[in-house]
Amino acid sequence: MANPAAEPQSVEDVQGDGRWMSLHNSFLHDAKEKEPEVVLIGDSLIAQMTQSRLWEQMFEPLHCLNFGIGGDRTQHILWRIHNGELDQIEPKVIVLLAGTNNFDDSAEQVTEGILAIVKLIRDKQPSSHLIVVGLLPRGEKPNHLREKHCEINKRLAEELKGAPMTSFLKIDEKEFMSSEGVIRRSIMYDFLHLTSDIGYQKLCDPLLEEIQNVLGIFMKVESTALETASLAGDLDHSPSN
Repeated sequence: MANPAAEPQSVEDVQGDGRWMSLHNSFLHDAKEKEPEVVLIGDSLIAQMTQSRLWEQMFEPLHCLNFGIGGDRTQHILWRIHNGELDQIEPKVIVLLAGTNNFDDSAEQVTEGILAIVKLIRDKQPSSHLIVVGLLPRGEKPNHLREKHCEINKRLAEELKGAPMTSFLKIDEKEFMSSEGVIRRSIMYDFLHLTSDIGYQKLCDPLLEEIQNVLGIFMKVESTALETASLAGDLDHSPSN
């Protein structure tokens, strides 16, 4: 039986304004016009990051593009990537956060959907380092979706362990809730989306650290390559005996 979370699918334009496809087309345009070092792709948790103060202060200097669309499920992100969003760019780092909108799919189905996106990104961008961010908790109080997210994160950590050019970033869910397991609106204003200051700070601090670590590795590799090329040039121009 086919898994809907792992089959590419566009979003039906039920409201009639074509916004989803317009956003997809704008991402294709941005990919042609810009040369990002970091690309973030996902749902509203990625999309709304651009509205936080952290985006301008900490992400824009890294030459980031944000390909987040609110409401996207794993199958919608699969469709977008299949249809060109990563074809015109060569970023050093790609960040993926998806799955919370697949609330009516099983943990196994959502995991398979995320892994399908991972495989497609790896096929399209084999030289980029992929950071897969674990699902965040949701709902004011403990609930079955939180439990499902924990199971998905556990499965992803196991599946991605040792995968080349790929890392799984599990965000500590305790950062988002009290000791009683209650999420405060000062962190998630609707118990799902992050507030622009405190909420995104808790997501972005560990994410930025991971991105900077990866970019540091790229810089070391590029520096070594330049030194090697310079040394080879010096040898070529050295006087012969």
